Amino acid sequence: MSLIRANSVLPGRREALRLQTADGLSLVGEVALPALRAPVATLICLHPLPTHGGMMDSHIYRKAAWRLPELAGIAVLRYNSRGTESIQGRSEGEFGGGVGERFDVAAAIEYAEFAELPNVWLVGWSFGTDLVLRYGLEEIVQGAFLLSPPLRTSTEQDLQNWADSGKPLTVLVPEFDDYLRPAEALQRFAGVPQAEVIGVDGARHLWVGYAERILDEIVQRVAPEIRTPLPERFDGPMQTGDASAYADRTVAAYENRSEG
Repeated sequence: MSLIRANSVLPGRREALRLQTADGLSLVGEVALPALRAPVATLICLHPLPTHGGMMDSHIYRKAAWRLPELAGIAVLRYNSRGTESIQGRSEGEFGGGVGERFDVAAAIEYAEFAELPNVWLVGWSFGTDLVLRYGLEEIVQGAFLLSPPLRTSTEQDLQNWADSGKPLTVLVPEFDDYLRPAEALQRFAGVPQAEVIGVDGARHLWVGYAERILDEIVQRVAPEIRTPLPERFDGPMQTGDASAYADRTVAAYENRSEG
């Protein structure tokens, strides 16, 4: 059995796609599906701030797409929001500061519905968490995960809407986050009874070194029949992917810590 490394790509059906938004833009995306079976659940990934290097290839989302279809039977849909570029390509349009991006979120959810992907969950990271809270309460969405939520543009009404929905909300907060730490997060999400706030000791905003922990937390909730922690080794074919698409851009940009 071979060790699963940061750039290991496990078997799966990975299909490049173009999401069409209601305001006329074409977004670069990919859906990763299990190779030989139907998925048991679906993750739609909303990436960190693109002006600080966030993209569909940010490391947690890249690893989710490379591992979860095979290890957990989970489909992973990720995309570059408007104006965002990665090794997958550049989406049309320009960064909208979280306003125009509502159409991007809607396009991803609509694709999942049209493709009849099952058991749809949203995963937001940093900037993406505000998009989840503001625009993610669609009927087919079962619940959501928030990674390093800065709560920069989400309002109390957005939180109340989630509270009223009763849909599960798992909030993963790094101990040393630059914007919102666990104690404050507990206070900010206190009005959402079903929100599960989890402080992660030692972690920072970008979750470097903690991707496996994040993936385990997600799998436990969307596919509880899968045993976690997920295996560290794999007895089967693995390819090697590009593992440089994240650290060289996002980590450097976030060193300035001017935005979340």
